[in-house]
Amino acid sequence: MTCADKTTGFCLYKAYLRTLKKGATAAVLMLSLALAYITPAAAENGPSLDYTWDYAGGQQSLSDFKGKVVYVDFWSSWCGPCQKAFPWMQKMQLKYQHQDFTVVAINLDVETELADAFLQKIPVTFPIRYDPESDIARAFKLQGMPSSFIFNRQGELVAQHVGFNVKHLAQYEAQIQYWLEKP
Repeated sequence: MTCADKTTGFCLYKAYLRTLKKGATAAVLMLSLALAYITPAAAENGPSLDYTWDYAGGQQSLSDFKGKVVYVDFWSSWCGPCQKAFPWMQKMQLKYQHQDFTVVAINLDVETELADAFLQKIPVTFPIRYDPESDIARAFKLQGMPSSFIFNRQGELVAQHVGFNVKHLAQYEAQIQYWLEKP
């Protein structure tokens, strides 16, 4: 994908990634410009919080979290990057939960016992949802694991990324902070 294929926000975000090598001040400025252009309109027809699905005789819904900034993460017990992401997501949950922020992790293991074993090793306090049939994963058109989506307080998709790289922790957190500052 090139800037010709994407929105101005995408182009500015790519420029931001290049400026990381040049210093923090330049990178923060470029990220601010990129985020200013990444709006819900740019994410039209994408994933949303308007999903409800059946699981274990009950219903699970993402719409319960509207009104908050929501970091939705799709994960599986076998996913190495997911194991690295969970401690960071827990840190974000604890740091920002009092600012109307939550992480919601959606597990895709067919055998939920595998997810339970994972959570025994890496306990978290944020909500866990299960999608063993991958219905929600298909609706979100996942392209890799883990896949993360940030929704603003209005329930609109405003950012997403595939994978988890510890080199990008500051970028991930900056996205959260940006949307927490918005009404």
